Amino acid sequence: MRRALITGGQQGIGLGIAQALHGAGWQVALAAELSPEAAVVQSALAGMPGATYHRHDLTDLSAIPALLDAVGPVTTLISNAGVPAMQRGDLLDTQPDSFDRCIDVNLRGAFFLAQECARRMRDLPTDPYRSICFITSVSATMVSPDRAEYCISKAGAAMMAQAFAARLAPENIGVFDIRPGIIETPMTAPVRDRYDSRIADGLVPARRWGNPADIAQVILPLARGDFAFATGAVIPVDGGLSIHRL
Repeated sequence: MRRALITGGQQGIGLGIAQALHGAGWQVALAAELSPEAAVVQSALAGMPGATYHRHDLTDLSAIPALLDAVGPVTTLISNAGVPAMQRGDLLDTQPDSFDRCIDVNLRGAFFLAQECARRMRDLPTDPYRSICFITSVSATMVSPDRAEYCISKAGAAMMAQAFAARLAPENIGVFDIRPGIIETPMTAPVRDRYDSRIADGLVPARRWGNPADIAQVILPLARGDFAFATGAVIPVDGGLSIHRL
């Protein structure tokens, strides 16, 4: 059985990926720190019969084994959950609580969940294909000084993906770094007005916002194993945003 665990799968990019995998025949498990009774969680589950939801705080490393025990054997991990800077502003005013929050969730929590998933994946059959997809960001290399803590966490996550790819290649477990650009999600809703005109003026060569389905279309062939020999690949999904231009 192909089973995917998607962190932050209740909304935005995570939900788009979960819906695509569910539609392609995966058993889907969502994990987030929200209450199972939250409206957004119930809405997500209603559209994916058979999907399960597991309340999990990524910063609680001790809870990882229980989460994976409850989910069952995971063949596909989508490490998607992340938090933004608590407040955008001058880099020189960045506060430790915002910095620590980004590192704890986006990097530390993601690392140790992937570590335990990888340990368990090694004991699974090679068919179906086993994979880990880290949803990082173009912010891994494109700096935004007004949210430096977020960019730093994503730069670390990009290296994390490379490290896991190198370690797991002998195990025939594929690892990929997916870097979304400016995607229309609840996380980016507060800056919608800020980016609308810039996108229209060519900040994004495709001249539109991305959407979760754009990310999901890239994930599907990776999770199927269509690009198994490309393990470690870095894939920007950003409408050309990260292309160096004059």
